[in-house]
Amino acid sequence: MTYSLSYLFRHTGVLTFLSLALVLAAPAGATHKDDQVFHFNVSPNGYPPYLIVDGETPSGIMWDVINLILPRMGYQVEPKRIPRKRVDSLLAEGYIDGTPRAIEWTRSPAEFRFTDAIVQVEEVFFFPEDSDLEFNSVDDLIGTTIVTPLGYVYPVLEPFFDDGRIQRFEVAHERNMFRYLLHSDRFDAALTDRLVGRWLLRHEGMTNQFRSSQKSISRLGFRLMVRKDWSEFTRDFNRQLATIKDNGELAEILTRYR
Repeated sequence: MTYSLSYLFRHTGVLTFLSLALVLAAPAGATHKDDQVFHFNVSPNGYPPYLIVDGETPSGIMWDVINLILPRMGYQVEPKRIPRKRVDSLLAEGYIDGTPRAIEWTRSPAEFRFTDAIVQVEEVFFFPEDSDLEFNSVDDLIGTTIVTPLGYVYPVLEPFFDDGRIQRFEVAHERNMFRYLLHSDRFDAALTDRLVGRWLLRHEGMTNQFRSSQKSISRLGFRLMVRKDWSEFTRDFNRQLATIKDNGELAEILTRYR
């Protein structure tokens, strides 16, 4: 239950300033950290090969990295499947402790804290094999409709989406992007990470039906996003991340999914 500041002063006169500050500052999930349980968002549909949720136990690049590093920091990892549009609010409120995210995909990045980049993602366009479209500059896409994952921010494209020069159609599951593109003439291209697109097309048996742009629209660091006050946690995580980059453990994980 949440109380206003005025209510607390009216009804709990014995509260000291310190105890009041602790009540107001503590997020709903503060005990997650205290209990050394890290509630990690894997999303309902995952983001293969970074997050794969087809079975009971998640897998994927980011899941493997988190489960390598966090036990060394004293945490047990517990997966949570949070819909994309609720992630930021539930993270801010403390119901989950972290989610994989690029800074550039976040509408209010200053409200959170990010680790160093775990891997680099390369956002490219996928076209039907028989399409004449190419991507050399954003101007090549004027008048088209692009299928994108739900809720992501694309700084380079936002002005074009806002004024309608390029139309955007969002889908909740990346796998469906290619089905929309393949079976409807309303859509012209799909936008996703190159590795994600190739993974999905291979597992859906559609590799020969699409091609990706040689030029990428952006290269971004894929990181762990946590609450803004978790600065010490972030520093510890970054030290562990640097270690697995140096000793080859991160490279071993990447090899399993490429």
